[in-house]
Amino acid sequence: MSLALESLMRETETPPVRRPDSSLVSFIAIGGGGALAFVLSSSLLIALLPWVDAWLVSSWCYAGFILPIYLLHRRFSFRSEAAHRDALPRYFAVQVLALVLASLFGQLFHGVLGLPSLPAALLIVGLTSGLNFVILKLWAFEAAPRLKVQFERN
Repeated sequence: MSLALESLMRETETPPVRRPDSSLVSFIAIGGGGALAFVLSSSLLIALLPWVDAWLVSSWCYAGFILPIYLLHRRFSFRSEAAHRDALPRYFAVQVLALVLASLFGQLFHGVLGLPSLPAALLIVGLTSGLNFVILKLWAFEAAPRLKVQFERN
């Protein structure tokens, strides 16, 4: 292109595209992939280790996925810059809370409301995962938690 034509063309600046702080799609993909990997690995190890109680093998497998899933969520789902010394204990606390919530939701949907297994399981997973996402986003992976900042100002 000639210099004269180039000078007539308007220079268009494309504004930088800001990546969102968190991605629900990544959260679902990582969580779903982790759940699938857990089911496959625990099923395989339970079959390979028949002398060990199944619940114990399952617990070991679940525990084995906590750190890798934490790292994936930190990097891709929440793009967090929070220090590991802060975010990892918070993440673990959220996982414990999720286990308690899943148990309570299970009691509500199965025991109190008497829902069939599939709808109850879908509600349990949906509600627990949704609350998990919100708490992880607002607290566990936040670089400077709001609660901590409020206490420091007083």
